[in-house]
Amino acid sequence: MKNHLKVFKALSDKNRLRIIKMLEVRPMCVCEITALLSLAPSTVSKHLSLLHEAELIEDEKEGRWVNYSLPSKSLIPFVSEMFKLLRRSLKDDPEVLADMEKAKKINRVELCR
Repeated sequence: MKNHLKVFKALSDKNRLRIIKMLEVRPMCVCEITALLSLAPSTVSKHLSLLHEAELIEDEKEGRWVNYSLPSKSLIPFVSEMFKLLRRSLKDDPEVLADMEKAKKINRVELCR
């Protein structure tokens, strides 16, 4: 039950759901996510920490950036099922659609100088 609670807690916040949906588009670094959500970097880091703890995202160091992405495969079957549901969800939400469009165009080199 502990894993289920972590997942539900991680998904219970609007901004964390927005992050998950943006990461469906492509891996992103903190500065990109911060710019898209218009939140403080510390707030975004906390959101990412909760998502990572629930095994909803993974991170990988690339040069000076840490890229966050959706896991290629979750070891927890419940999480895999949640991703199937999330991929089909929020397709008509204007905020999520705008986030996903911006995620396609945002440029980390310009943001993270």
